[in-house]
Amino acid sequence: MQKISLSLAVSLAIVMLVAGIGVGYWLTPQYSLSMYDKNTMDLGQPDKWVDLRYIDGMIAHHRGAILLAEEAALSERAEIKSLGADIRKNEPVAIAELYQMKKEWYGDRRTVRDPQVPKLGSYDKSFDLRFLNALIAHHENGIRMTRDIRLKSSRAEIIDNSDAVEQFLKGGIAMLRGWRKAWYNVIDPSPSL
Repeated sequence: MQKISLSLAVSLAIVMLVAGIGVGYWLTPQYSLSMYDKNTMDLGQPDKWVDLRYIDGMIAHHRGAILLAEEAALSERAEIKSLGADIRKNEPVAIAELYQMKKEWYGDRRTVRDPQVPKLGSYDKSFDLRFLNALIAHHENGIRMTRDIRLKSSRAEIIDNSDAVEQFLKGGIAMLRGWRKAWYNVIDPSPSL
């Protein structure tokens, strides 16, 4: 019986891995674009997978809100505690609806990975400001995603979802900026959204 050398075995394993990834991308183009670009919120080309990328991106967006709300539990302000409780209660409902769309439209049961959210640190006098800044930025990124999908999707349910999400996020930003001004006297010189 002839033995194969260790270096040949490692080389074959690497070749098989690269070939497997290549075939995966070729057979399932949505695989490479299954998550939005976290820096630009660009959902990619308006192809047959754009709605799935939006759904995955919006699931991650809602999960990001929950993760920030969990950190907000350290706050001593009633408004922040109440907002955090509302987020932890309502966002799972929105996530469940998006997972249902994913399953019905694409037969996709894959779980979306949690996004990275800022770590707000321990409670101190500027904790709530860090939370407000993080949640305002989070909402602004969500609005960018809703605007991107409206340019690329033709599915009425996705357009309706993006409209509702954007209106909710705009109202949230106004409230958060109001708190930030009242509590820390921070005013946005020229808000972009």
